[in-house]
Amino acid sequence: MCDQSKPAQPATIACNHGWRDRLPFEDRTDFENARRGFIATFDGDEVRREDGRVVWDFRAYDFQESEEAPDTVNPSLWRLARLNNHTGLFQVCERIYQVRGFDLSNMNIIEGDSGLIIMDPLVSAEVAKAGLELYYQHRPQRPVVAVIYTHSHVDHFGGVKGVISEEEVRSGKVRVYAPEGFMEETVSENVYAGPAMRRRAQYMYGGLLPKGPRGQVDAGLGKGTSRGTVTLIAPTDEISEAFETHTIDGVEIEFQLTPGTEAPAEMNLYFPQWRALCVAENACQCMHNILTIRGALVRDPRIWSYYLGQTLARYGDRSDVLFAQHHWPTWGADNIREYLADQRDMYAFLNDETLRLLNHGLTPMDIAEHIKSLPQPLAQRWHARDYYGSVSHNVRAVYQRYMGFYDANPAHLNPLPPVASARRTIEWMGGAEAVLEKARAEFERGEYRWVAEIVNQVVFADPDNAAARELQADTLEQLGYQCENTTWRNAYLTGAQELRKGVKRVPGGQAPDLVRALTPAFFFSLLAIRLDSEKAVSQPMTLNWHFPDLDQDFALTVRNGVLTYLEGHRHDNADASVTMGKADLDQVGLGKLTLPQCMQDGRLAVAGDQAKVAALFGMLDQFQSSFNIVTPATLG
Repeated sequence: MCDQSKPAQPATIACNHGWRDRLPFEDRTDFENARRGFIATFDGDEVRREDGRVVWDFRAYDFQESEEAPDTVNPSLWRLARLNNHTGLFQVCERIYQVRGFDLSNMNIIEGDSGLIIMDPLVSAEVAKAGLELYYQHRPQRPVVAVIYTHSHVDHFGGVKGVISEEEVRSGKVRVYAPEGFMEETVSENVYAGPAMRRRAQYMYGGLLPKGPRGQVDAGLGKGTSRGTVTLIAPTDEISEAFETHTIDGVEIEFQLTPGTEAPAEMNLYFPQWRALCVAENACQCMHNILTIRGALVRDPRIWSYYLGQTLARYGDRSDVLFAQHHWPTWGADNIREYLADQRDMYAFLNDETLRLLNHGLTPMDIAEHIKSLPQPLAQRWHARDYYGSVSHNVRAVYQRYMGFYDANPAHLNPLPPVASARRTIEWMGGAEAVLEKARAEFERGEYRWVAEIVNQVVFADPDNAAARELQADTLEQLGYQCENTTWRNAYLTGAQELRKGVKRVPGGQAPDLVRALTPAFFFSLLAIRLDSEKAVSQPMTLNWHFPDLDQDFALTVRNGVLTYLEGHRHDNADASVTMGKADLDQVGLGKLTLPQCMQDGRLAVAGDQAKVAALFGMLDQFQSSFNIVTPATLG
């Protein structure tokens, strides 16, 4: 399809030009740090999968060479986008190297006495392999002896099979270290709300947008996410103490557990031999999310701030370089202490100021409008700007964490659903044409927030109204052009694209290694989520399920339209008893087999009423991979 994007409107141009006077653009320290230690870049334009599909395009952001921001990009965001475009192999300090610009995250390589320790091998195996090959082109080709996952997000473990194999781990040649709870958190975050999160991530990261000044320019923490093979190898060693020291191939590492911060399972690492501190993703060169807009559990900024204070107190006077799993390092003890203190204070402010205002009775949107920025001089620090998280979204997340989504106004206890509300609102306002006429006038005045709010009502009242879709797309586009926050820009522009071109249906599905990591308990929890209660309410049943290879039993109950289970139990008089192996269950989870097929070919044995088992799987829902967002979503 042809590009339907439009230029910046005068109001957007004026807004973006105004940013040049608000922030210290003359400060070039970050550019110096982003270039420091550069060794070489990738020798080629692309990384590809075995089937030829492009996983990562190193030339996609060549349009960002100019220092002057185009009218369609916020100048502050343009600055970050250019910083994130520094790509290649970098030396952090003696025996610590970093691969940047191959993915959303960084891969760190620590040289041990005889081999390499790989920390956080990116999103996918192909780019991790390419990053290690770049390292080998400029450093001795020694074997990988250990892998460290700093936390439980996919951009920090997904490429592991690009640097090691399961056979090497099973044989004991390679150890894999992770914080306590890593596997449970890794699987649960990607499973229960997986289809919805993956769909919303398309908006957050701008993966469906063209790269360019009117499209996707960055993802805040990096340029974007690679599109290769996501893999997972379970840890051999879990870090479980608050502070735990290990020597790995001659390298002394002190691990600091920081659970419940940026990830439920996360840890910092300190290397005393080189006075080097790795803060995982607990501190970035920007504000992070208290609640990511793709969806997740709300994080705790209070504990996040606390652990950063603990890191500062314990390592601030003992560190000459600080590096992380995104962006570029910080050098110099004074700079490190200021940086950690700023990051600590940022999350403390978001938490405490929100609580202060909600205790005055302010609602989430009231608070977001009241707290327009961080306090000075923190708001002038580039490493505290709204590039990934935002003040507006984060304070609403804090409110949600403590108070829930309801703002205590009884009028909001039971509002009409979006479509019904929209139809009645537009009818009361005189109909779609009358509303659009007023909205166009507001658009010309640059009142884009209000136009987006009211024209959204027209679109939801009548999704086929072409004039409303066009005006809403134009409005979201201008809002995107003005955003300092990368994820907001990507969301606005993706919404505009879908209003103009429709929803692009893309294949969904879970990474095979993540499916194989599912325990039977997770599998049954997924069945419960997929169960259509309207179909199930009239079909109660009790089933026993046995996994002989795991020696595990489960008692399943379908009653009142819900499925529940107990591990380690069996019903005395079950309607049916099922026996199958975990490997066959994995094939079902991957969609390569269905349970009826397993029954037919003997992979699944049923004693008792087979019809009950067949009925259960006939009541399971199928989720869409690309549901509507800027127009009404529908079931089925």
